[in-house]
Amino acid sequence: MAQLKYTKDGRLLFTKEMRREYKILVPNMLPVHFKLFERVLQKAGYDIEVLTNSSHRVVEEGLKYVHNDTCYPALLVIGQMIDALNSGKYDVNRTALMITQTGGGCRASNYIHLLRKALKSAGYENVPVISVNMSGLESNPGFSITPALIMQFVAGIVYGDMLMLLNNQVKAYELNKGESEALVDSWVERLLDQFSHGKGMMGEALRNNLRQIADEFDAIPVSRVPKVRVGVVGEIYVKYSPLANNRLEEFLSSQDCEVMVPGLMGFVLFKLDNRLDDINLYGGSTVKYKFVSFLKDFCTKMESAMLDALRDHPNFTVPSPYAHLRTLVNGVIGYGSKMGEGWLLTAEMLELCESGYENIVCTQPFGCLPNHINGKGMIGRIRKVFPNSNITPIDYDPSATKVNQENRIKLMLAVARENLNERIASEQAAKAQHSKGEAVEVIVEEEPAAVTAPADEAETAAQ
Repeated sequence: MAQLKYTKDGRLLFTKEMRREYKILVPNMLPVHFKLFERVLQKAGYDIEVLTNSSHRVVEEGLKYVHNDTCYPALLVIGQMIDALNSGKYDVNRTALMITQTGGGCRASNYIHLLRKALKSAGYENVPVISVNMSGLESNPGFSITPALIMQFVAGIVYGDMLMLLNNQVKAYELNKGESEALVDSWVERLLDQFSHGKGMMGEALRNNLRQIADEFDAIPVSRVPKVRVGVVGEIYVKYSPLANNRLEEFLSSQDCEVMVPGLMGFVLFKLDNRLDDINLYGGSTVKYKFVSFLKDFCTKMESAMLDALRDHPNFTVPSPYAHLRTLVNGVIGYGSKMGEGWLLTAEMLELCESGYENIVCTQPFGCLPNHINGKGMIGRIRKVFPNSNITPIDYDPSATKVNQENRIKLMLAVARENLNERIASEQAAKAQHSKGEAVEVIVEEEPAAVTAPADEAETAAQ
């Protein structure tokens, strides 16, 4: 069994021996994406398992070890991990935990320290915690992020974004309920098989997969009746995690809405962009700048591959590329607002309005300052650009009840339905007026012939 090793400041390391012997548990956020990430890490030699436990015990464990005023996602992530360790399913002497860190001024940068404190309080201080970051915050001998691993993760992001996008655009209109979800599951299995054999992660193989995914979703029989279209934005974990947002996408679907959730790639490009801005403003490593620039260019090309596959299908709404989102906030919010989701959150709301998803749920952890500024705080500015925008901010935390959250969303949807009915009535009236105008035009052309012919005959007879 691997011996425990510590850094000088007392941090428990994840060693090379642990890599061979330990199972690594990862909290879930994006169900489709994380299945693909799981396979990427398994192929790299890590015994990874993405957690799926989501009972109320997760919240209870989080409240037991994390202060209620701390960020709600931290409470859920830590609660999910502690609940898993308590379940008896895992040998806690051969189990490690993995969590991402983006760095910066957001409270998310403290998750890993809160997790270690919680593990100590729960009696699991011998469970190592792996930090996944590109900021040099922490390192472990038994885990490393290689360039090859990063590129495979990017492929997982592209596929995950594609499947999430098309599933939401098709399932609202499908004639055979469940067909779209079944296709998502089918493609996840196909991609997992390809990933296991080192295939489908880039190049022409990836582009062929993306085109085939679009073709197969477009082939699902649908009835394109007008429906309320709702966008979902907010803090990254609450926006994506069904555990955090009380299965918001399912609720919106049950209200007969089409849902649009911006993909993860925009957030990745936003973070890379910020790294380049920081180096340009404050200086930094030339090597790091070149690597981040290369990675941003690579992610942009992968984003373009997905968008190109979608553009061949007029039935789908194609999201705007990240470069366009960056231009949308000019004159609305400054690029210096970049804590948490930063100005990208404002840009996503503007892009949703521009794309016809002007009804928006802005999900935010209670007390999340970046979201209150870039989300709730920007609603007035967005309405000046898009007067028809219908945005409701929803707070999520342990004390917020699902009933109250859904009732607030229902009020937003009531306004959305009124606006949709008015638009339909206006379009029908315009269509009727257009048809009436065509009928009048035909009559005007026929009447002169019917009236003048007898007059010509009479004039000829008189002569």
